[in-house]
Amino acid sequence: MDGLKVIVASNLIRLRNAAGLTQAELAEQLNYSDKSVSKWERAESVPDVATLKEICTLFGVTLDYITTEHTDWTPPKGRFSGVDTRAITSVTMVGMALLALLIFIIFWILGKIVWITFIYAVTAELILYLILHSVWGGGTQNYFIIAALAASAIASVYFSFFVFGNLNLWQLFLLLVPGELIVYLSSRIRKKAPEGKK
Repeated sequence: MDGLKVIVASNLIRLRNAAGLTQAELAEQLNYSDKSVSKWERAESVPDVATLKEICTLFGVTLDYITTEHTDWTPPKGRFSGVDTRAITSVTMVGMALLALLIFIIFWILGKIVWITFIYAVTAELILYLILHSVWGGGTQNYFIIAALAASAIASVYFSFFVFGNLNLWQLFLLLVPGELIVYLSSRIRKKAPEGKK
């Protein structure tokens, strides 16, 4: 059994690292604590069969694969294996900021200073970041992005009325209190762990 623990531990470490996940992120996706994942990776214990199947599904491997020793290990071909998703996300976000700057400069050349372009760009960037983070990050901790997106969207509406309609609708910011509370409470919703999971 000790040999199996070591094999599963080394395969789990390799799969997790290849996917670019931390122990905490993997634990969140499996609805376990990061301490449990740490124990598995130190070969102190082995996940139960149901959890092993969940891990296999997550990483796109078979149960046989995760329980077999691999001396010449190469990461399995997943959707994003070998892709630096953080670099792609960074380039995309900088590209969006550059587009906002380009639009601002075009309006400036035409004789109008439309600084609200940057506020709209922040909202657009947060939407894009939420999408990319959901696809590549597995949706872990999206509530931080959603909270920022809610604040940005309300700011965009407020400044739109302020700039184009000369209306000071500061009351819109009152929506942030219940909105952010809903996001926070939603982040606390977890799948109930089966008995014995800690």
